[in-house]
Amino acid sequence: MFGYINVNREKLKPEDCGMYQSYYCGLCRVLKEEFGRKGQMLLNYDMTFLIVLLTGLYELEDHRSEFVCAIHPSRKQTARCNEATVYAAAMNVLLSAKNFEDDWNDNHAYTKKAMSQMFKKDYERIRVRYPRQEQAITDYLNRLEQAEKCCERNVDAVAGLTGEMLGEIFVWKENDIWAEELRCLGFYMGKFIYLMDAYEDIGKDIKKNCYNVLKMMRQETEQDFETFSRLMLTSMMAECAKSFERLPILLHAEICRNILYSGVWTRYEYLRLKKQAREEKKNRAARKSRNQTMIRKHGDKDLNWGINRKKNRIRRGR
Repeated sequence: MFGYINVNREKLKPEDCGMYQSYYCGLCRVLKEEFGRKGQMLLNYDMTFLIVLLTGLYELEDHRSEFVCAIHPSRKQTARCNEATVYAAAMNVLLSAKNFEDDWNDNHAYTKKAMSQMFKKDYERIRVRYPRQEQAITDYLNRLEQAEKCCERNVDAVAGLTGEMLGEIFVWKENDIWAEELRCLGFYMGKFIYLMDAYEDIGKDIKKNCYNVLKMMRQETEQDFETFSRLMLTSMMAECAKSFERLPILLHAEICRNILYSGVWTRYEYLRLKKQAREEKKNRAARKSRNQTMIRKHGDKDLNWGINRKKNRIRRGR
């Protein structure tokens, strides 16, 4: 799964935070009921947003239950489930199973092949129930593979493939009055996710000489790469937020806004700070190396003389 559609708990009211967690627990329970314990291994926060969004839009009635969680056994947890939870659980398995299959085809990772086989029957069952969504995912992976083989440089076109796929996933009811708006919301969120993934992997992909749609942009405009990346990501989420605000959502609206305006940026901020820390560490190592070179060339006495001279200049304000 993606791992970028999350909530910012620090900026969420305690009651909304508990509500969000209950939908997350509800997804966990449905994954177990529908697909067994192996389904719980696929649990993530990405599809929780879709549950909250669809629940708020269609004002679905929740089934609330309390249970003891094996991971948090100290107190009972609350789970909320509805029709959107069942749909999101199916999409979770559909996306994960195709991803396992794709990883096996690309890298021949036997663990991925084993995971793909584990969900084969479940995948076939979901495919029959949701043929449009399954076809969208299959087409997406085929088109993405072709784009990567051709080393496609058009950022908008490549990111748009993920957008089109996620747009179909967000459309729960095809002939619904809100289908196009949901498709638009999913489209821009999908583009944001693809660009975030490319942004996160850019250093690793350059080292391994793997395809990354942002690689050429970084090489051509290295000094402005961070600025351009931030502008692209901001533009995608701005369009995504516009689509959300056009939907008549009152129920759980603040949770959705927290995710769209703040939560999706938590990973980006983490990556940015991590990069800054790496650069500072690299600069410190470079300074230390220069000092050691000076010591070898001139000895400790000359180095200390240069440092003291600089300190004296600072004291005199020169």
